Amino acid sequence: MKRYLVFLMLFALITGCVTVQPPQKSNLTPGMVKTKIIKGQTTQNEIIKIFGAPNIISKSRSGNEVWTYDKVSIDTSASAARGTIIIAAIGSGRRSTSTRTFTLMIEFNNQDVVKDYSYRSSAF
Repeated sequence: MKRYLVFLMLFALITGCVTVQPPQKSNLTPGMVKTKIIKGQTTQNEIIKIFGAPNIISKSRSGNEVWTYDKVSIDTSASAARGTIIIAAIGSGRRSTSTRTFTLMIEFNNQDVVKDYSYRSSAF
């Protein structure tokens, strides 16, 4: 019985001390898109410096290169029921998940300068 209690206490200490890394910040936001991309001026090299390598490179109907950036964020939060008995708190509580997506498509002209761009975001 003592071993069982010691095990429970160690388990509670270990799980209570787990740290979670905060999500890394991304430049792929509507604000960055609006302030950093200028049609007819921003080059491919500047786009790479700001947003990194694209997820997809394709061609438009007119033959221009199109870069696509996709970002998906999944946020999970949990609220645990608190109690005086450790066993009662294991596995109880509520969990919620929300998902956010952001897609940026940039079309370049034949001089590798932004011709046009569009983006969309969703949250559910």
